[in-house]
Amino acid sequence: MTRSAFEKSARTAPRPPVGEPVIEIRDLCTRFDDTLVHDKVDLTVNRGEIVSLVGGSGSGKTTLVRQMLGLERPTSGTVRVFGEDPARPASGSRMMRNRSGMLFQRGALFSSLSVFDNVAQPIREFGRIPDDLLRDVVMLKLEMVGLSFRHANKLPSELSGGMIKRVGIARALALEPELLYLVEPTAGLDPTASDGFVDLIASLHRALGLTVVMVTHDLDTMVSLSTRVAVLADRHIIAAAPVEEVAGVAHPFIEEYFLGERGRRALAALPPERRALLPDGAHWD
Repeated sequence: MTRSAFEKSARTAPRPPVGEPVIEIRDLCTRFDDTLVHDKVDLTVNRGEIVSLVGGSGSGKTTLVRQMLGLERPTSGTVRVFGEDPARPASGSRMMRNRSGMLFQRGALFSSLSVFDNVAQPIREFGRIPDDLLRDVVMLKLEMVGLSFRHANKLPSELSGGMIKRVGIARALALEPELLYLVEPTAGLDPTASDGFVDLIASLHRALGLTVVMVTHDLDTMVSLSTRVAVLADRHIIAAAPVEEVAGVAHPFIEEYFLGERGRRALAALPPERRALLPDGAHWD
């Protein structure tokens, strides 16, 4: 598929339908020495959703994502991704891991490798493929994220912050995963680059039918992309619903985060029919 064909498909594709559970977390507890981080956390992420995980500093958002990735084990409770425990080696676990991709906050590119080799790295890890096919796959992934072949030989140090994140997305999508994790995807970007990156994620979500779990502090990004927002506070998931419903939950963190000046400005960008569901008495226009 050429870049223009992909962009046309992405623009016209509807949001993927919500399907069966992809991630299931039940009664999850996490303790570090005497500190209880999570206390009986329950969360389900269904196929086709974009679920934003929000919470205050130290609430355990990143730890929860690491447990979804299988990089850490909870103290108790269960995590299932595609029906399997991601932290337990098992037959086919490598294939299961290849069903998900990850964009780190700062891209986490290998500084000594070119753009081409950064995107090619997970493909090479998976097994040998002919050089001409590898080149076609890498170039397609770069085109999908809005980068031309001219950038393929550049080093990360020669790229802008927005371009680094786009290369990071291309690498995350190299093995065509079904599930994508994003950690602060627009952090450090200027407003124009941030808007462009949000549009890119929305287009990829539609065109590829991705399921997305996103950790973000950026209210505009959260409101623009999320099908549901999961709020982590008091060591629990206190709400997991569309943002207009979450904003109406009576809790100090939600009231401060969503109903302050910045939150109300972001929520005012919702379509009128969703804005009408926001808490009564607030001024959204």
